[in-house]
Amino acid sequence: MNRLALAGLLLAVTLPVQARDERLSFPLQDALTNAEAKSRLDPGIALYFHHQPHPRVARSLGEWATNKKTNAFGKTDKTACEWAFLSAALELQQRARKEGGNAVIDIYSNYKNQPEKSATQYTCGAGGIMAGVALKGTVVTIQDK
Repeated sequence: MNRLALAGLLLAVTLPVQARDERLSFPLQDALTNAEAKSRLDPGIALYFHHQPHPRVARSLGEWATNKKTNAFGKTDKTACEWAFLSAALELQQRARKEGGNAVIDIYSNYKNQPEKSATQYTCGAGGIMAGVALKGTVVTIQDK
């Protein structure tokens, strides 16, 4: 087979895979309680999703956004999305630490700048080779319970 024909064949096979970009929803609970999340999330910086009850806010330190991607090759959409979600949640916790906060409240998905607010689900963009999660939340200092 000549090189031009081989290049054409490879292009025909890989373009549909790369072009896939599905918007999927997954349970927050699964992403927050898998083994990796349990070992890496900081329990000292609370995460509260859209309209989840939280202690009284003593001080608001601003809204912050994250946009994290991960390699999805050879992974299920759910597994890849949970990795991207964990990276985004860790970045929100790092921002809270940097700003002097102890919680992030009203967290919601903002994939491709399209807000999707839920207390039980997050949105992930899943493709053939990449998965991504974008979150926004307000960094705060909450009073002790």
